[in-house]
Amino acid sequence: MIRFGLRLTLAGGREAALRLTLIAVAVALGVAMLLTAVGGMSGVVKQSDRFDWANADMTPAADGPLWWDLHIDMYAQSTLARIDIAAAGPGAPVPPGLPRLPGPGEFFASPALQDLLASAPDAQLKDRLADRPAGTIGDAALPAPDSLIAVVGHTPEELAQRDGAVRVASFPDIGPRDCPSGCYAGIPANGLLLILSVVALALIFPLLILVGSATRLAAARREQRFAAMRLVGATPRQVAIVSAVEATVSSLAGTAAGFVIFYLVRDRLAAIPFSGSPMFPSDLSPGWWGVLGVAVGVPVASALAARFALRRVHISPLGVTRRGTPRPPRAYRLIPLVLGLAELAFFIGRRPETSNGQVLAFVPGILIVMIGLVVAGPWLTMAAARLLASRARRPAALIAARRLADNPAAGFRAVSGLVLALFVTSVAVGVMGTVAADADHPGDSPGSTELMALLFRDREHAPTGTVIPAGLPGTAAVVRTAPEGAKAEGPGGFTLESLASCAELARVPGLTPCKPGAKTAWVMTDARAMEDPWPAEWRTAWPTADYTPEQLAAMQATSLIVGTDGTTASVERARTVLGNAYPLRWGPITDADWQADTTRVLDGWKRLANVVVLASLVLAGLSLAVNVAGSLAERRRPFSVLRLTGVPLGMLRRVVALESATPLLAAALVAVGAGLLCAHLFLTAQMHLPLRSPGVTFYVTVILGVLLSLAVIASTLPLLRRITGPEAARND
Repeated sequence: MIRFGLRLTLAGGREAALRLTLIAVAVALGVAMLLTAVGGMSGVVKQSDRFDWANADMTPAADGPLWWDLHIDMYAQSTLARIDIAAAGPGAPVPPGLPRLPGPGEFFASPALQDLLASAPDAQLKDRLADRPAGTIGDAALPAPDSLIAVVGHTPEELAQRDGAVRVASFPDIGPRDCPSGCYAGIPANGLLLILSVVALALIFPLLILVGSATRLAAARREQRFAAMRLVGATPRQVAIVSAVEATVSSLAGTAAGFVIFYLVRDRLAAIPFSGSPMFPSDLSPGWWGVLGVAVGVPVASALAARFALRRVHISPLGVTRRGTPRPPRAYRLIPLVLGLAELAFFIGRRPETSNGQVLAFVPGILIVMIGLVVAGPWLTMAAARLLASRARRPAALIAARRLADNPAAGFRAVSGLVLALFVTSVAVGVMGTVAADADHPGDSPGSTELMALLFRDREHAPTGTVIPAGLPGTAAVVRTAPEGAKAEGPGGFTLESLASCAELARVPGLTPCKPGAKTAWVMTDARAMEDPWPAEWRTAWPTADYTPEQLAAMQATSLIVGTDGTTASVERARTVLGNAYPLRWGPITDADWQADTTRVLDGWKRLANVVVLASLVLAGLSLAVNVAGSLAERRRPFSVLRLTGVPLGMLRRVVALESATPLLAAALVAVGAGLLCAHLFLTAQMHLPLRSPGVTFYVTVILGVLLSLAVIASTLPLLRRITGPEAARND
């Protein structure tokens, strides 16, 4: 039977060859996108894993053989990590990507940092590092090709005197869950689990719809052929083998082509910063388990889909040949949809603390809702068909409504991919739009580079006396910690616990000044008060304090505010002077630096959302095209008979359009509503944020998606004239 199935598949004439080609092309595109989704998941996790080694002080060892001190700096609004190390004894571990430990005065630099060093003046960058370059940091230590990382060598005695340096015995394999003193830039792997799980689910589910749609191409004609085989004596097992061979051959060809497409475009895909940074091409790999899962899973899924499509043949071959009407769907199909929404609502106020717990809490709920939309689709289609029949005034509407009511599952199947795409779009836009809107708090001077703040987070070791280092370009003001228990209440009920010299505040352009005649003032930590939510009164004058400038000098510094002319040269020279004078975990930062870092995170989230939206809409369009093409091919004989009986071609076209548009519009409304409701429940439970109303772009995207789907349907209507000629009315 396997040989017979191969002969039917490969030598079945032009129709069989066309069906094989269409299925293979659809599966190839689906497999390429599936590999991209799986490879992207693996790539982002690999990126996150390579952040972990830079957080070695999360596991300090009192007698560790390596001194370690991490500094998170900036250059031109890009994060720069500088790790100061020194061997404290024999057996000191070597960081990944390095052939050896750098000696005192040596440094290893990432390729991107080496490019910057070659172009930037020494006073702006190199003077922060060391005198002698020792080599290049290998890819094993770089989260991304554009990562800026330096490993600088020191003597053990030098690092032993630093407040932030620790001794370590090894490098961690897993990123820390909590970084009280600061982690190197990036999202720990555990924090990515929830995002990646939702993204993978949003991509893989429509892919399965596409593969299933492709393997069901011309299912009705195959049902009739296999039913005829049953009637002449073929056993159910023989029919199952033949159908499995047909589906497997086409899906194997498509799977092989999908792998070729993926590896041809992998380098270009890796260069796109989906996660906020580009990937190495080797990172964008599904791995052996992913390759095996796709290579085996897609053909197996295709064979199972073909087997499931022929279940009526096994039950009753006469029912197939006579085109028996399936039982109408019942209202209980809405239960999974309601259960999924209820599961998400349950975790409002009960959010799990761990990332793994959050994955187990929210991902199943979204999955159940997606399954619920697919399960409820036929019932919604039947309800829409009955509504269409009750309002019909023309024969085309009555025929379309009757055909949909007879088999609503088949009518919904054609648009199921688009329904899921609209659901995914609604969830992605709802969540990302709300997060972006919540993070967007523009101030009076957004993105300014003229003011720079250095925070002394370690109050125990914060400096006193003359804090402004020599040679610092620009002007500066020192904010100091008030004596224990001393504080003042400012406008709006805010408590002020920091002090500053009014003379220093007046020297720095852009800082809020003191009241006339005051020597010292109560201020906020950053001493600027230029942005909300600080009271408007503080932008006029700080409250006066009863301390002399001499008393201030004995107090520990809380922060150092530096004013420059805002140029890159001035900002980076000031950053170099401050970084060398105070090698703290967190370096000085400007408003533009802070905003750029936040923007990169948000842009990464938005980019992922856009990828999910575009990919799901593309998959939906492919599924719709495959289903419409298959539907027309399956109905060529009944349509030909209708044309022979005198039904105008225009009426048949209206029937096809109404059959496709009715379930599309009905289910689309439910999908968009369910998607926005899921986004609201997720935001409320996970982030304690209410859903912000999507902007005009969202509604335009939804309308364009529906209109393009209708255009796909309309583009097939001219084929009716060609495929419904008199010759198509003959029995095979």
